[in-house]
Amino acid sequence: MTANQLKILEVKLWQAADKLRVDSSLKASEYATPILGLIFLRFASIRYKKVKPEIDAELKAPKNKLLQRNEHEIAIEKCGFYLPPEAEYEYLLALPEQKDIAKAIKQAMEKIELYKPELKGNLPKDEYFKLVSQHDKSLPKSLLKIFADIPEDATGDVFGKVYEYFLAEFALSEGQGGGEFFTPTSVVKLMVEIIEPYKGTIFDPACGSGGMFVQSNQFIDRRREELHETDAKDLMVYGCERTPETVKLARMNLAVNGLRGEIVAANSYYDDCFNSYQKFDYIMANPPFNVDDVNLDRVKGQQRFSEYGIPQNKSKGAGKKSEAVTIVPNANYLWINLFATSLKPKGRAALVMANSASDAKNSEAEIRQKIIQSGVIDCMLTLPKNMFYTVTLPATLWFFDKGKSDARPTILFIDARNIFRQVTRALREFTDEHIQNIATIVRLYRGETTRLTELIAKYKQQAAEFEKRAAIQYEVVKKVKAQKPENEKEIKRWEKGVQEEEKNYETLQARHMYFEGHIAWLNERFPNGVYEDVTGLCKATTLQEIEEQDWSLNPGRYVGVVMEEDGITEDEFLEEMQKRHHALQALNKKAVDLENQIAVNFKSICS
Repeated sequence: MTANQLKILEVKLWQAADKLRVDSSLKASEYATPILGLIFLRFASIRYKKVKPEIDAELKAPKNKLLQRNEHEIAIEKCGFYLPPEAEYEYLLALPEQKDIAKAIKQAMEKIELYKPELKGNLPKDEYFKLVSQHDKSLPKSLLKIFADIPEDATGDVFGKVYEYFLAEFALSEGQGGGEFFTPTSVVKLMVEIIEPYKGTIFDPACGSGGMFVQSNQFIDRRREELHETDAKDLMVYGCERTPETVKLARMNLAVNGLRGEIVAANSYYDDCFNSYQKFDYIMANPPFNVDDVNLDRVKGQQRFSEYGIPQNKSKGAGKKSEAVTIVPNANYLWINLFATSLKPKGRAALVMANSASDAKNSEAEIRQKIIQSGVIDCMLTLPKNMFYTVTLPATLWFFDKGKSDARPTILFIDARNIFRQVTRALREFTDEHIQNIATIVRLYRGETTRLTELIAKYKQQAAEFEKRAAIQYEVVKKVKAQKPENEKEIKRWEKGVQEEEKNYETLQARHMYFEGHIAWLNERFPNGVYEDVTGLCKATTLQEIEEQDWSLNPGRYVGVVMEEDGITEDEFLEEMQKRHHALQALNKKAVDLENQIAVNFKSICS
């Protein structure tokens, strides 16, 4: 979703929550379920409308009647689900007020589940009866109206965004205990861009709303478009999630995004639902941090956790729990073990982990040394602070690559703490360009130099396009300025028009300078078009250097710092450069005007 689309969606969500607060008996923690159901119907209708012409074309094509498929069979193949007419959003929206809308919504959900067994029991139904009373049955229709104009071109992990919104605004209990929190879209996008899950199997043992899968799906769509490939996608997703309500959300997310796979309700510490050892091509997750109550006896015999060693207390005793139960002191390295062992021989993985795991001592340090020496760790990346909606805990991204060649017996460390856009005072994110720039560092490290060339060419094209549009807009500004009215009553309207056109010009100029800035950023750091260490940003580090640092995986220990660091981010630097560029343009324009005026005055003197 674009920033503007997301802003519109959040306005709609707040309106819906307001309606529920005033007109229903639901608690704030219950708002999300009926709203998510309606959003599912809305996006299911949007997706279905896009493939409906293909479905109709196949139905109308002359075929052997014995081989003719039913509409729902064609729909499931092309779309991933079948949407009967009575389940379409427009149908529900058009129902008259006197109809039982809650009952109609429930029937719509039941019809969808009938043709999509994976969704059986996962769509909200009876929740809509809670929205009506004996005296007022209008609330379901009001909610349908609120979401009716969600843009049809909105894409992305919409369910994740909605879930994230309700976590932030209404402090839902789901996702906030035990070190769990929603993974921001821009962080997921970066993880996807680096491991590039093009096809095969992808596993998320703590999948939440399924956002990792959605972003993987969109990466494949974009990459196929870039490579001009038309083959059908070959991606199967497998997820575990211990919270039943979130499992339902993930299944809805998969369905509406046309993804194939399976989401199971399970606790990944104790349940190995997919026999994960060396099973998957890709793994992505944001597992709960610093969990300290996992039963050691139930995990120590599992190969997926014990290949590099089980984290446990050095001293005897059960720790803070009962003497009868021995616990794992910190489960972070259970997750790290799981990722390393669940990959196929050439698999890749990305996980979000607490910064503390990079330098953890005792048994965790011994496990970390073994994993480093195995060669599976490809890259470590420190994230900026305040990237997550509900927590401020600093985090690091770990990237594994079992297929990395012997030519890279190193680990790439990236410090991205100063690369972000400030969204609000308490929230930061990566822009798409930040994501591509960081991913390109990893690609250069892998020897994929053409990707840098392609990215710079793309930025140049975008910069040139905005420069061209800015030049056209500049002429518009001049034309509007030249049309100054003589009538005093029209002056204010004219001045407002000039300001608007100047603002449009400045916006286009800013976009031009924005892409020029990213071109300069890449060229300055990688002038030869190949990977090289950049102080304060990235370093390819040998195992000997890592051993000298007591097997630490903290990027800050290796990349160094820039002595002339001015404390501003890349975006703040670009913004400052844009301001100075605009000021220079204004001075140049003033100089031209003065030069012209001098010429006119000189001519009048000499004549």
